[in-house]
Formats: sequence, C-alpha cells, structure tokens
Amino acid sequence: MSAPLIDVHEHILPRRGFLRPGRGDTFITAAEMVALMDRAGIGRAVVLPIVSPESPHVVQTVEEAFEACDQFPGRFIKFCNVDPRQGGSLRKDFVPILEYYKSLGAKGLGEITANLWWHDPRVRNLFRACEAVDLPVIFHMATRDYNTYGLISEPGLVNLEEALQTWPRLQFLGHSQGFWAEVGPKPTLTERESYPSGPVKPGGRLPELLRRYPNLWGDLSAGSGLNAVRRDPDWGYAFLEEFQDRLLMGLDVCWPWNDKCELLTFLREGRAKGRISAEAFDKIMGGNAVRLLGLE
Repeated sequence: MSAPLIDVHEHILPRRGFLRPGRGDTFITAAEMVALMDRAGIGRAVVLPIVSPESPHVVQTVEEAFEACDQFPGRFIKFCNVDPRQGGSLRKDFVPILEYYKSLGAKGLGEITANLWWHDPRVRNLFRACEAVDLPVIFHMATRDYNTYGLISEPGLVNLEEALQTWPRLQFLGHSQGFWAEVGPKPTLTERESYPSGPVKPGGRLPELLRRYPNLWGDLSAGSGLNAVRRDPDWGYAFLEEFQDRLLMGLDVCWPWNDKCELLTFLREGRAKGRISAEAFDKIMGGNAVRLLGLE
C-alpha cells in the first residue's frame, strides 16, 4: 500500500506496572507493542493516555504515556488527555494545558473515558477547549452512569449529534459498543452494551450522522468496530467503501496476550478479494490518519 499503516487506538506503559487483580496482567508495554506492530506490519500507533479513574485498574498520567512513546522514536503518535472534572470548576480553562501538550507533540486528545453525560457542563467545557486548540478527540461512549466508563449517551446518538452541531470545527472520533451498535436502527440496551449480531438493516443513526456531519469519524478499533463491519460482511464492506474518507484502522490491543489483530485480517481479506477498493483500503489503513492528524 502507498500510505503508511497506522493504528489509531493503543494504550501502552513504559514498563510493567501493577497487575490487574484476577487477571495477572496490565497494559502492554512499549516494547511489547512495538514487537506486535512489527509482526502485524504496523508502522506507527496512536497512544492514548487513560487519565480517568473509571476505566482501568490504575490511572495513567500523560507524562507516563509520553515517556513510553519516547522509548521508540518514530513508532508512536502522542495524544494527550484531560479528565473533564480536573480542577473542580465548571470554568476551568483547559486551553493552556492543551496548548502545552500540543507543543510537546500531542496530535489529539483521548481516549475520553470519564463516566459523565455528554451535556455535563464539564464535558462541554473540555470540548470547547479542544476545538479552540484544534485537537481531535477520541471518545468512548457508554449507556449508563455506574460501573462502566465512557461518556453517557441516550439511544440514537442524540447527545453526539448535539455536540457535532455545537462544535463543527472539532473532529470527533467515535469508539466502543455504544457508538458502533448504532449502525443499525434502534438497537436495544443489551445490543448497545455488547455486540449485536446478524444482518444490518437500513436506518441506523450512525450512517445517518456520518452522511450529515463532516466532523464525525469512525475509530474501528476493538471488538465493537470489528463487529460492526464483520457481522454482516456485505453491508460492512459497502460501509467501508461509502465512508472511506472518515474511517480509521485501530486495534485497541491493551493487554500483552491480545494479539489476534482480527480487524487487519478482515480488511486485508476484503482487499484481496476485491470487496473494497485499493483507494478505500489505503485511506482506512493510514491515509486518513495522516490527513486528520497532520502527520508527515
């Protein structure tokens, strides 16, 4: 392919950390991630610091994520992150800290995992700052406000649409089950929290929003993005072709043992069999990331 292969969704540590109770593992280290990237043929990967307490078993600083990136120059693309609750004020000015991280090489912000409603004033305050500093955001979408993580949305992506309208210059990259379940019409709560199966029927809100709002992008990482395009391959390859300009390949490996890279297999098989065009394949596998993030 002509474009570099870029993974837009990864989390890494500079060294082995506290092991997750009951599982005996933690986020993948930078060295382990580079080894996996080499095996999979990935040139560069976006690193997303996890700064909110809801998601992992430990909280990571932006500086720690940057330290991990710096261990392998040229292999990682830095994102910064800020919890919307930081500072304890609805009027907290996040612009200076975002400008600071951008000066250190941050190309975006995320993954936003704080378990707050989209319309929470603190979330809106963060979005306002991201638009002002011109940093795209990757968000995790949730369906409830307890024992989970991610920005809480009502069915039908109503809250996301309001944000797309309010901050038209801010580029939103959607991720997780709550986002990708909306490729089909009116998913149930169970479907929004898991992985819907079977053919995708017309009328899904996500395709509608992608057609209507040029500042919405799809982060295909994790089981949620993979399931959205693989559950109904005929529909999935057509979806990839239609929205080839705003879909991005990502894996969201997280753990050292999670190296199946099934999305890569699906995309490569689709290209080999002529089910997606060479142009669409190159854009999704890296070209769109280069354009969105202003990479060289």
